[in-house]
Amino acid sequence: MKFSYWENKTWLSNIDFVVVGSGIVGLNCALELRTKHPKSKIVILEKGLIPHGASSRNAGFACFGSLTEIISDLDSHSPLEVYELIQKRVSGLIRLRNLLGDKQIKYKEFGGNEIFLQDDTEKLQNSLSKIDDINKLIEPIFNGKVFELNKNKFNFQNTLKDIIHNKFEGQIDTGEMMDALLSKAHKSNIRVINNVFVENFEDLSSSVKVCTNQFTISCNKLFIATNGFSESIIQEKVVPARAQVLITKPIKNLKVIGTFHFQQGYYYFRNIDDRILLGGGRNLDFQAENTNEFGVTNTVQSKLEKLLREVILPQTDFEIDQRWSGIMGIGNKKTTITKQLSNNVYCGVRLGGMGVAIGTNVGSELANLI
Repeated sequence: MKFSYWENKTWLSNIDFVVVGSGIVGLNCALELRTKHPKSKIVILEKGLIPHGASSRNAGFACFGSLTEIISDLDSHSPLEVYELIQKRVSGLIRLRNLLGDKQIKYKEFGGNEIFLQDDTEKLQNSLSKIDDINKLIEPIFNGKVFELNKNKFNFQNTLKDIIHNKFEGQIDTGEMMDALLSKAHKSNIRVINNVFVENFEDLSSSVKVCTNQFTISCNKLFIATNGFSESIIQEKVVPARAQVLITKPIKNLKVIGTFHFQQGYYYFRNIDDRILLGGGRNLDFQAENTNEFGVTNTVQSKLEKLLREVILPQTDFEIDQRWSGIMGIGNKKTTITKQLSNNVYCGVRLGGMGVAIGTNVGSELANLI
């Protein structure tokens, strides 16, 4: 495509910073760059019509990890590493809420609950045997006890009568969050160009050449914030992980309120607009779900519907309204990759499914690498 003089002048030339990806990390990176460099020209390149990945496709959990998830993390991370992971998630959520405001993102702190299926007695007992140690480990972050044993009062079926409650967990409206971030970017004179896929780039020492499916541009510094799609343009070890979701049509007199996890966080659900949003099932076929291709599968969706019928809404008529998927970026460690790749290129990727919690801080850290 041939661009006009005006188009080149306004959008495609004399660029100080290019950010690839307009998700939580990319937008926060650009906003931090604007704060540090008020007169700079900042352009965000986004391959989708709207933020395209996990930022606008997640379940909207303002969480930092269920009890069984934290116990599992201790198998592959030191207690200090787990403490730091949770601390970063909590501080990131606080920063997100302060940046946008609870009303704007519809933050509700209804609390989180971990439920256990009928054949999970051993998992529950193991969790209870370690709950005091976990509470002691992370108490300094919250100035109080986080996890406690409660009775299951939600009329779930085929579950144990006990649940693990966490009063500090909340939920947000993901769409409102992303809309607010994009609005801040536009008001800060940050240009977002959509439907542009970055094919490759070259650090020329004095500048960076960025080649896309639409045009080639040059900038002073390049920031990669593509998370689960990173393997197509950089060499860092980021494994794409698809997360499938469904949501019901509105249900009259819905009694389920809050966020819920089970089976080490591989399944999760919440209330939203008198509906149940349910996601997960990646553990049913890791190989198939380690993909950067959007889509839903019968294997996962059938399991999600079965859980709705037999566990979550056993005595309630419901209809499925929508199904979708998002792409996360994971690795063998739950720490992010935020680093300088070359003289003028930087990346902030591998958020491990915790983008809502840590994306704001990762974006800021990415911008501050220069």
